[in-house]
Amino acid sequence: MRPSIVLFGDSITEEAFGEGGWGATLANHYSRSADVVLRGYSGYNTRWAARVVGRAVASIAGPVSAVTVFFGANDAALPDRACALQHVPLAEYKDNLRAICALLKKRWPSLVVILITPPPVDEDGRLRYPYAHDFSGLPERTNAAAGLYSRACLEVARQCGLRAIDIWSRMQRLPGWEKSFLRDGLHLTPRGNRVLFEEVVLALKDANLSLEALPADLPLFGDMDPDNPAKSFEDHE
Repeated sequence: MRPSIVLFGDSITEEAFGEGGWGATLANHYSRSADVVLRGYSGYNTRWAARVVGRAVASIAGPVSAVTVFFGANDAALPDRACALQHVPLAEYKDNLRAICALLKKRWPSLVVILITPPPVDEDGRLRYPYAHDFSGLPERTNAAAGLYSRACLEVARQCGLRAIDIWSRMQRLPGWEKSFLRDGLHLTPRGNRVLFEEVVLALKDANLSLEALPADLPLFGDMDPDNPAKSFEDHE
């Protein structure tokens, strides 16, 4: 059976199958080798994700090779601003990530779990696109807070022996990242999606799940024996 790569996260994951999305590009990349399964929940933090992760993956049949766990952007919402209901304290955030990963590994013991840090925050962008009817004139998220959660995510990955993608740092290496990678100060532009896609592909390659390492689903056209197609299919079983 084709293996699955599951994307579990918040709105940045839920949007991943949109036009130019990192998940859609990943699905195209693995089109003959693996199924990319979307499990994105807009607005969710790790507190809620830890409660529903079992239900979220319950319907996924067959082997699962890898899961990306991409939470933290909502946990890092400031507790005294417009998105206070999404805020999760830093220590609990780490505990929740551990719980999510433990449940996933219990279900699929050989699973590759890839933690993704929250992205950076462009505070000017958040002011231009305020949350709901927030007229406070203050961003409900800051890049400094996102950085704390990014480092916490990486710490959990080190402690648990998991792979991690530090997208918070990766995106800030390029001048002008604020508007180049983030369309509203938080969610990704097509360029931001591309950067994340490339990082996920590298992480999967490091886990021996590259396109080259996975067998194609059914024989490729060029490998088909025109005189004995049945044998071509049998050789691929």
